[in-house]
Amino acid sequence: MTVRTTRWAAAFWQCEFAALPRARFLPDLMWPHDMATRTARPVDRRTDPDGWRSAADANMPVVTQWDDGRHSGTAPGTEPTSSASMPSVVAAMLAAAELKPGHRVLEIGTGTGWTAALMARRLGDQAVTSIEIDLDVAAAAKSALGAAGLHPRLLVGDGLAGHPDGAPYDRLISTMGLRDIPAAWLHQVRPGGLIVTPWGTRYSNGDVLTVLTVNDDGTATGRFLQQLEFMKARSQRYAHPAFAPDLEPVADSTCEVDPSLFERWHPFAFAAGLLLYGMTHAVQQHDSSDRTLWLFALDGSAWTAAVLPADSTTATVRQVGDRRLWDELTAAHTWWRTAGEPDLDRLGITITATGWTAWLDTPGHPVRGQA
Repeated sequence: MTVRTTRWAAAFWQCEFAALPRARFLPDLMWPHDMATRTARPVDRRTDPDGWRSAADANMPVVTQWDDGRHSGTAPGTEPTSSASMPSVVAAMLAAAELKPGHRVLEIGTGTGWTAALMARRLGDQAVTSIEIDLDVAAAAKSALGAAGLHPRLLVGDGLAGHPDGAPYDRLISTMGLRDIPAAWLHQVRPGGLIVTPWGTRYSNGDVLTVLTVNDDGTATGRFLQQLEFMKARSQRYAHPAFAPDLEPVADSTCEVDPSLFERWHPFAFAAGLLLYGMTHAVQQHDSSDRTLWLFALDGSAWTAAVLPADSTTATVRQVGDRRLWDELTAAHTWWRTAGEPDLDRLGITITATGWTAWLDTPGHPVRGQA
């Protein structure tokens, strides 16, 4: 797939949006999400129709459910659990899928039903099967699809299991972020078919748009197209590790650092996840403009805090526990610099039924595998 082809296809889908706008699939009460401030605000069509329409038409994600449906009221809930993706991301995903007449598609995560509607309009109702885990979300999507005159096959269940009765599929499109690609998906997509999904490592909550081609041997190989962030599959959500209050040993130091280590969307942040095992991180921005990079071992055996003052390249680092997480991170950064600071377009992944292997430039140059 060339960049030119992808851009052309994305433009095609943008034209389709005019015929089938996202607004037709959004609820009266919704919460547009500001990507810059990472905050959401309520907008209600019944009391603010102009504001609602402006948000519905904007290129921004819109939260449609909080806390797996337990939320009530207009104020944002604790955790967003269903949404309508920003139109540019939907266009990118549909473009990456390279849908053609005659293709049969399995969608994981019906959500509002908008993406299923766009695919059904392109391929026909019988060609599209969509699975949603939440009964109320699925019911709302079915209603919106019916109002639009579209009737793809809608199922309620755990999309990680796929839908083997309808296999094999030519395409599988997931609208949720994953940390592990289910083996069931590899079995249900035909050889040569594509899996398009947000995927990432446990180092970060961020995802990348990943396009995998299923191979004859039941594995899948692919590359990364762009950084984004999706709500995670319910069973793969991040759980903060618990730490013993008396972890030892403790090591304090100061060192010169590359400020890119403290940037959430820097290309290295994704590469770090491919290189490092059993570790996650968070960047804390202080009112003083100082930043703290937190590193956590997922098994609770170690943590690190690196504080970088504003307008400085000298960090104060405290490493606690059995692993020296800062040392592991800086070693990964040295590898990344030596490799020419590869961006997403030089990295790829091979998925098997039991794990994954990341690689640089070609599958013959593995970076790290995870069983």
